[in-house]
Amino acid sequence: MSAQVIYLDHAATSWPKPPDVTAAMSAFLEKAGGNPGRAGHRLSIAAARIIYDTREALAELLGVGDPLRLIFTKNATEAINIVLQGCLRPGDRVVTTGMEHNAVMRPLTALAQQGVEVVVVPGAKDGRLPVDRLEAAITPGTRLVVAAHANNVTGTILPLAEVVAAVRRAGAELLVDAAQTAGSVPLHVDEMGIDYLAFSGHKGLLGPPGTGGLAIGRSVRTDALPPLLRGGTGSRSESLTQPEYLPDKYESGTPNGVGLAGLGAAVRYILKRGLAAIQAHEEELRRLLYNGLSASEGVTVYGNASSAGTAVVSFTIKGLQVSEVGERLDDDYGILCRVGLHCAPAVHRTIGTFPDGTIRFAPGPFITVEEIKRALEAVREVAGSA
Repeated sequence: MSAQVIYLDHAATSWPKPPDVTAAMSAFLEKAGGNPGRAGHRLSIAAARIIYDTREALAELLGVGDPLRLIFTKNATEAINIVLQGCLRPGDRVVTTGMEHNAVMRPLTALAQQGVEVVVVPGAKDGRLPVDRLEAAITPGTRLVVAAHANNVTGTILPLAEVVAAVRRAGAELLVDAAQTAGSVPLHVDEMGIDYLAFSGHKGLLGPPGTGGLAIGRSVRTDALPPLLRGGTGSRSESLTQPEYLPDKYESGTPNGVGLAGLGAAVRYILKRGLAAIQAHEEELRRLLYNGLSASEGVTVYGNASSAGTAVVSFTIKGLQVSEVGERLDDDYGILCRVGLHCAPAVHRTIGTFPDGTIRFAPGPFITVEEIKRALEAVREVAGSA
């Protein structure tokens, strides 16, 4: 990391990437640039092998026993839409929370206009989701429950085991938005009993933009989930109907091979460094930020340090607009962060920061303790000038 720049926008997209990511993407273009599954020549076969290696690495990291049940998409939003638009029909009941990203809330709003019953369970002002409220809403007859594993404003992590149990009792299915946790928090789709897990490749997984996916639990019957897109898959080309087998059913069109090569390298980096080590490092940074900001005069911190969370801390400074703070931190201190609503107005309404939003610090695995201390000092100086 440059001495001039402290990158604290990891929750939006990770930077820098592990060096192997760039190398893998370059090697793909130079040595395996064929179209996977669309030919039998060596470049096509090499491309297909690299993509399958990425599928296997992700299956290992996310606890998916069958790699073919891991579907590649361009981001978590597409993965979420595959499930929402595939599962829900007018008259169905879906339960979600007041702690969701627009990747969930916007498609659900559109589905509500088409006759789907959407129940939104309010969260607490400190960013937690009281599970008893969610359990009360998951009544028999609920088709689907949708919840973020961690929200992207306060970083608060959902008690997933309790949610899975409540969903099972109601006979519903569960879609987990793991955009903020995949690659940062341990996940095991099969052992935890998750039906659908949507993930982003460019955040905690440290891969390039334009990558993501959907992990489908082993108990899900995919014959009841139509694809979002239909088209060429490189398989069953003689048929005008979409293949029903995985992953082809949900992977129409030429895949982002170069991006998936980079994602595979990033996941292998995480597996080698160890997810537990990454999580412990990011937790240390989170606590330093939360405690340091909370002790700074004129600064209000949102969330709850005692709750499990990702390395995301949001705050405001009395007397200053969040946009002004972000600009000063960038221009005067080289601190890059995100300000505003973070594509999550529902969360900001819950914690009381709508419509202005917050300043969000989100360090990643390459940020140091010293850089966090410099960022805290910068905030204190900005707050002192208000």
